Amino acid sequence: MNASASSTPDPVIDTEFVRRWLSLATSAIEHKSGWLTELDSAIGDADHGINMHRGFTAASAAVEKEPSDTPGEILTHVGRQLISSVGGAAGPLYGTLLRRAGKALGDQPTVSAEELRVALRSGIDAVAQLGRSERGDKTMLDSLYPAVEAMGLALGSGSGLVAALTAARTAADEGAAATVPMLARKGRASYLGERSIGHQDPGATSAALLIAAFAEAAGADTA
Repeated sequence: MNASASSTPDPVIDTEFVRRWLSLATSAIEHKSGWLTELDSAIGDADHGINMHRGFTAASAAVEKEPSDTPGEILTHVGRQLISSVGGAAGPLYGTLLRRAGKALGDQPTVSAEELRVALRSGIDAVAQLGRSERGDKTMLDSLYPAVEAMGLALGSGSGLVAALTAARTAADEGAAATVPMLARKGRASYLGERSIGHQDPGATSAALLIAAFAEAAGADTA
């Protein structure tokens, strides 16, 4: 946690917060799509960046056309769009993550930092169940689980939303980097066996970008 993050006033987690997150996430995916595809070319189908860019662009457009009244409704809407517009395994996985998180938030117009953490954890657990995977399999879970756990530790120690999401962003980035020496046990990369070692997982990387967007939406310093 850095001092500037801890001194930043915490924003309200409402529809505007989630819209801000979606805008930042879409921009990050757009700017990093080439990198994501490069990572995927080493151990996947070389389309992760392209697919994620298409999906988040479609989701952003859909949310603009159909205004939502609650944070949960927006996340659910984005999840549906990702399922319908993102190719490969990423669509169902990211769609499940956000739909389940949105459902967990319910119809409240504002939610607390802890409620957001619980919702994200619910979505991450749903991804693990859908993909029949766990941390250490060299997947998006290797970024997501450390992120939500770091967020929980920060909130439990009395930190506010900005500091908690800053901690989550750091943990997600570290989790993505930690996939480099891992042997892939799930997904397309698992077919490569030991050749998957030495490459950063694209799913863990894109997941870290989405966590970073949450931190930026809260007003955390740009990493």
